[in-house]
Amino acid sequence: MKNPFLLKGYLSSEYFCGRTKETADLIRFLTNDNNVVLVSPRRMGKTGLIEHCFREKEISDNFYTFFVDIYATRNLQEFVYKLGKEIFDRLKPRGKRFVEKFFSVISSLRPAFKLDEITGTPVFDIGIGEIRSAEITLEEIFKYLNTSDKPCIVAIDEFQQIAKYPEKNIEAILRTHVQKTTKTTFIFSGSQRHILHNMFFSASQPFYQNAVLQSLDAIDKNEYVDFADKHFSRTGKKVALSFIELAYDLFEGHTFYVQAMMNQLFSELDAHEDCTDRIFAEALHNRIFSYETLFSEILNLLPERQKELLYAVAKEGNAKNITSGEFVKKHSLHSTASTQTAARQLLEKEIFTRNGNIYSIYDRFFGLWLQTYYGTGNNLFKMKVGNDS
Repeated sequence: MKNPFLLKGYLSSEYFCGRTKETADLIRFLTNDNNVVLVSPRRMGKTGLIEHCFREKEISDNFYTFFVDIYATRNLQEFVYKLGKEIFDRLKPRGKRFVEKFFSVISSLRPAFKLDEITGTPVFDIGIGEIRSAEITLEEIFKYLNTSDKPCIVAIDEFQQIAKYPEKNIEAILRTHVQKTTKTTFIFSGSQRHILHNMFFSASQPFYQNAVLQSLDAIDKNEYVDFADKHFSRTGKKVALSFIELAYDLFEGHTFYVQAMMNQLFSELDAHEDCTDRIFAEALHNRIFSYETLFSEILNLLPERQKELLYAVAKEGNAKNITSGEFVKKHSLHSTASTQTAARQLLEKEIFTRNGNIYSIYDRFFGLWLQTYYGTGNNLFKMKVGNDS
C-alpha cells in the first residue's frame, strides 16, 4: 500500500494538499506574463506548488516548463550547466528534432551531444569544467528560449544562491537576458526572504521591480486535517482528528515536518488499527531520533558560544530579542557581543532562521530533539507514552 504522505517529488493532485488560492494566483501571474518571486521558508512546499501548477492544463497545454534547483551551485559555470541540462532533459522525450535544434542554437554545448551506444537515444555528456565560457553559453540558452515554438516558464529554485557566486555583476547579466527574452516567464523561488527582497525590491538592484511577490505560508489547518483524514480513512487506518491537529500545531503547519509525521504514523499503523497516544508518541520519537547521528555531529562541530545560544533558543522555541541584555541574562549567556556574533554565525549556517526579531531553529526536528534530549523544554514524547487511552 503506497504511503500517501509524500516527502519528495510530485505525483498527482490527489496527493497535493490545498493551496487552491496560491495555485490560482501563481497560474494567473504566469499566464499574464508576470515574473514571480516565490518566497517561503525551506520545505514549506514551494517546489510542490510549482510542480502542481505546471501540471494544470492552463500551463501544461500552453507552455514548456523547466525547473532548476541551484541550491548546490557555487558559480555561474555550475548554474549554466544545471540550466542547460534541465532544458535538454525536458526536450529529449520530444524527439531528435528538438534535441538537434537545441544544440544548433547552443553551439557551445555541441560537444555534449552524444548518442547512447546501446539505445541510440541522445544523452547530455559534458563535465561542468568543459563549459569554457559560461557567459556565452548562458546567452545561447536564452537565445534558444526566445526561439521556442511555444512560450516557456523557467522556475529557478533557491535563486538567492546567485548572491554568493564569486563572479561580479551576475544579477545584472541575468537581468539583461531576462528582460530581452520575450517568450519566457520566470519563477524566482527561494527561502531567504531578506536577500530576495533586496534583489527584487531595492531600487539600487538590477532586478528592481522585475517580478511580483508571492509569499507562501502554512497550509490552512482545516484543509490539512481534512486531507490527512481522507487518506487515513481510505486505507482503514484510524487516526483521530485530534492527533492530526496535534502534529500540525507541533510544527506550526510547516509542510514537510507535518507530512513527515503523518508519513511515519501511516507506516507504523496496521490496517484497521486505531492510533493511540502511545503509537503517536512512538512515531514522533522514531521520526525525530532517526536523525540523532546527524544532530549530534552538528552539535560537535559548533563552538561553545554558538552551542549555548542554540540551547537557549531551543528552550524558548520562538525566541524574541535574543541579543538583548535581558535574554543574555535569562539564559546565562557569556555576553551581548558574543551572543550577537553567535546569532549571525548560526544564521549564516542556516541553523537559525529569523522573522523580524524572532529567532527559531530552522530544522524543526532538530529543535524538538534538543528540547527532549537535553531537557530544555517540555518532554513531548514521554508525556504521551504510557497512556494508551
